Amino acid sequence: MASDSSNLNGLETLTASAVTFAAKLSFEDIHHSYHGRETIRGISMSAEPGEVLCLLGPSGSGKTTLLRIAAGIEAQAGGRVLLNDREIAGPKVFLPPERRGVGLMFQDFALFPHMSVLDNVRFGLTAIPKADAIAEAHLALERVGLSHYADKFPHALSGGEQQRVALARALAPRPAVLLMDEPFSGLDSRLKDSIRADTLAILRHSRATAIVVTHDAEEAMRMGDRIALLRDGRLVQVGTAEELYLRPADLFAAGFFSEINVFPGRVSAGRVETPLGNVPAGRLSDGAKVRIAVRLSGLAISEADGTIPARILSRRFLGVVELLELAVPGTDHPIRARIRAGQLPGGLRDVMVSANERDILVFEKDT
Repeated sequence: MASDSSNLNGLETLTASAVTFAAKLSFEDIHHSYHGRETIRGISMSAEPGEVLCLLGPSGSGKTTLLRIAAGIEAQAGGRVLLNDREIAGPKVFLPPERRGVGLMFQDFALFPHMSVLDNVRFGLTAIPKADAIAEAHLALERVGLSHYADKFPHALSGGEQQRVALARALAPRPAVLLMDEPFSGLDSRLKDSIRADTLAILRHSRATAIVVTHDAEEAMRMGDRIALLRDGRLVQVGTAEELYLRPADLFAAGFFSEINVFPGRVSAGRVETPLGNVPAGRLSDGAKVRIAVRLSGLAISEADGTIPARILSRRFLGVVELLELAVPGTDHPIRARIRAGQLPGGLRDVMVSANERDILVFEKDT
C-alpha cells in the first residue's frame, strides 16, 4: 500500500464551488427494537445546520442504529426523523435512502476495487448525465486534495487516501447531511490525528451538517461542535465538549471523559467527606448517599507540599506522563494519579497529595 505522502495540510487547493447546503436533522422520540430487545429508548435531539455532531458511547449504546435510522437503512419502531422540519420517517412517511438527501460514509470505506478512484466517486451520481457526473466527481476529488489520483485504483492508495476517496464519494451528491460511522477506526494510529483534522477541514469547507459516530471521547472532543453521549439506547447528555467535561450529568459521563477514582460517601451539613478532601455537595440534601469521582489529572503529587500523606505503591512510565498508584488514609483501595514524567525522583515512596476541588465531582447514588 502506498504511503500517505500527499500534503493535505495544503487545503488551499480546495475549490469554493461545490458547496453543500446544510440542513437540520432532528430525531423525535425515536424507539427501535432488534429481536425483541429495545436498542433505542426514546431519543430526541437535533443536528443543527452546518454542525458536526458526534454520537459518542460504548459498543451497544445505539450509535450506529441511530445513524442507520437517519439514513433510511433501518426503520424505527416509533418516533419521527425530520430534515429541515420535514418528516422523512415516521408513522405515515418513510422516504427511501436515495430520496432523503442524506449521505452515508461506511466504516470500511466500501470502495470498489475494480473501479478507478473517479468511478468510485461518481458511483452514486446516477440521477444526472454522465458528463455532469464526471465533472461532479472531479470536483469532489479536488475538495479532498486527490484530483491527481482520479485514474488510480483503490489498492494503489494508502489507508488515509482511501478514507478521503470515501469522503469524496459521500460528498459528491452534495448531501444536506453527511453521516459517518466510525470513519477513522481502520486507520493507523499514527495517521489518525492528521486525517481527522483534514476531514474536519473538508467538512467545514463543504458546510455540510455531519453526524459522526465514535466510541472515542477524545476524538469526539476534537471533532464535534457538540457531543451526544449515549448509553444503553438512551441519551445521557448533549452539549459542547467543555460542558460535558466540566459538568457531566452523572458518574457514567464523568468516567467517559476522564479517568477517575470513585469513592462512596454521604452528605452531611452540605458537604461530603472524601479520602482526598472535604467538598461541597451542591444541591444534594443532607443524608443523601453519593458517589464521588476524582479525576486522575486533578491530583497534585509532591515530596513535601500537599494536604494528604500517601505512599507510592507503583509507578508506570508512559512517556509524557507517569501513572501512579498510591495508598492514602480513609480508603482500603489504592488511588491513581497521572503526573508529568520526571516530576518525582526515582525511588521516592512517601509523598503528599492534594486535589483540585474542580476535579472532585459528586453524584447522587443510583437507587
